[in-house]
Amino acid sequence: MNPIRRLLLGTNNPGKIAEMTALLDGFSLVILKPSDLCLDLQVEETGVSYLENAVLKALSWSSQCGITTLADDSGLEVDALNGAPGVMSHRFTGNSGSSDAERRKHLLHQLQNAPRPWTARFQCAVAIAIPGEELITGAGSCEGEIIPEERGTNGFGYDPIFLVRGTGKTMAELSPDQKNQLSHRARAMASTRPILIERLLKD
Repeated sequence: MNPIRRLLLGTNNPGKIAEMTALLDGFSLVILKPSDLCLDLQVEETGVSYLENAVLKALSWSSQCGITTLADDSGLEVDALNGAPGVMSHRFTGNSGSSDAERRKHLLHQLQNAPRPWTARFQCAVAIAIPGEELITGAGSCEGEIIPEERGTNGFGYDPIFLVRGTGKTMAELSPDQKNQLSHRARAMASTRPILIERLLKD
């Protein structure tokens, strides 16, 4: 039987923690969040890509505690805004302390004069830092469009205004099981699964 290993989720975002924990179900792992280790670390996202930021966060958290760490960086790219907000999705309003609702309101304001449909996609990069070993990385995306009204309560961030292509539902209207099959984060983590199994859970 594979040994139980510890894996730290390198984020303080409760929504991400819930999604990542569900996506790791079935692994022989003890999943830890920063509060379990009394860690308080704010990593400045200085990368110019999702992958650079994910790697920066994974390495920062792992070096802080010496534990294998999984981190991600994600963003929303809207075609009518030339790919914005992109890596600036969390800081799109110019205020890192803005709420999710304020970010959604700001995005819709930026789009008010652009013709619909407002095609868009979520992008995600994942990095897993295993002390003493090479990084594991992966990426995933989810296509859709922005809609002007909020729908659903099962998500966070821009989820309530992101209509997932082919579903007729926003990301926030999907059930947890649906989201864990279709989301950008689910696809990014799935891309790391074979290597994670081989390197982290080997006998």
